[in-house]
Amino acid sequence: MNRTIPLLSLILLAWSGSPAIAADSWPVQEDGAEAAGFTEAGIASLDAAMNEIVSNQDVAGMVWMLVKDGKVATFEAAGFNRVDGQVPMTEESLFRIYSMTKPVTGVAMMMLWEQGLWEFDDPISKFIPEFANLKVMASYDAARNVVLEDLERQPTMRELLNHTAGFGYGLFGDDPVNTAFRDQEVLSSANLDELIDKVAAIPLMAQPGEQWYYSVGVDVQGYIVEQLSGMKFGEFLRQNLYEPLGMGDTRFYVLPEDEQRFAEVHYWDAERNRLAQQLERTDRPGYRNADRLESGGGGLVSSTRDYARFLQMLVNRGELDGVRILSPESVGIMRTNSLTGEESMQYGIGGPGQPGEGFGVDFAITYDPQAADSPQGPGTYYWAGAAGTSFWIDPVNDIFWLSMIQAQGPRRPSAANMGVIARDIIYESLKD
Repeated sequence: MNRTIPLLSLILLAWSGSPAIAADSWPVQEDGAEAAGFTEAGIASLDAAMNEIVSNQDVAGMVWMLVKDGKVATFEAAGFNRVDGQVPMTEESLFRIYSMTKPVTGVAMMMLWEQGLWEFDDPISKFIPEFANLKVMASYDAARNVVLEDLERQPTMRELLNHTAGFGYGLFGDDPVNTAFRDQEVLSSANLDELIDKVAAIPLMAQPGEQWYYSVGVDVQGYIVEQLSGMKFGEFLRQNLYEPLGMGDTRFYVLPEDEQRFAEVHYWDAERNRLAQQLERTDRPGYRNADRLESGGGGLVSSTRDYARFLQMLVNRGELDGVRILSPESVGIMRTNSLTGEESMQYGIGGPGQPGEGFGVDFAITYDPQAADSPQGPGTYYWAGAAGTSFWIDPVNDIFWLSMIQAQGPRRPSAANMGVIARDIIYESLKD
């Protein structure tokens, strides 16, 4: 097995002052429906459906892109960056991508795997000694008295990458573990060192490998990137991913000069029967603060064009515009289901998992589209963010879909399921 992709050469290239990706690099413009392998009527229907979602105030604004075989079938924007209607949303708008940060972190981890710096069966404690003596929540009663037990074995890197290591998260669940994540404000930590100290003091939800729990594991991965590279996580990403790929809009904070491009998060206000802007959080530094936590699980800001370049690199099995980020082998590992039948996403995001769905390296995988009731090709991989940004890549048909919105919380009654609508139109529009 050859794992000698020259990470060091990428670092040196970044420091050498090499020219940035040209402004006319992919994607420059729409190639059109026919060129991309879709019917003109189908793409017109897709664009109309997305515009209707905006006009119905399901969201304040949206940017969407559909690409097949590297050809852009549609790349459009509608609506506004803010609910006050003052700043139009454009293809250059910036978004909190929240958990769509996770695949970016996964790519960073695979870069280091290619350097031989970690193995899938390594215990996590090899890189984080604080995790050597983790406890496991065996049970708890109505009074929330917790019975702890020792680890039967150390959780592995593979389990960290596919959410079966046993960590909690605090985003949902009223059990003592997730409650502790909220009470100790793990996701509001000042830095990754503090986050690791807090996580080490909270028991696991289950013994390693027993159950799939959506977890803080990807933030832990960001810390491991720092330990293995000797660099701040954000700086590692800048030098080894953003600069080589020309992703100049992607970082953990918003630059002052980009303020007008930054879309705000909104929700449906049932009392006033309209969209309303979410208030800024006060429990952690905001997105305009460069010193905020570099959260590998949910901290990035990006643009549609930047994230599309990231996705097309994955579609191309690790390369874009002559720049290789990962080997085809690494991309193949990332998009392969690594869960067993017993643990295979039995618990999804806050509820039961779906048939035919599994998990790879920081992606969910539709390994059985028929069981998942999806028209997509087998092996389609995807993820989404807490404010509604989402993507999927169908490697069989060489398609990716990317939609960017900023909606979180209550939705308009009878709001459209934009993901299902877009997916179904896309597959109905494929030319024979």
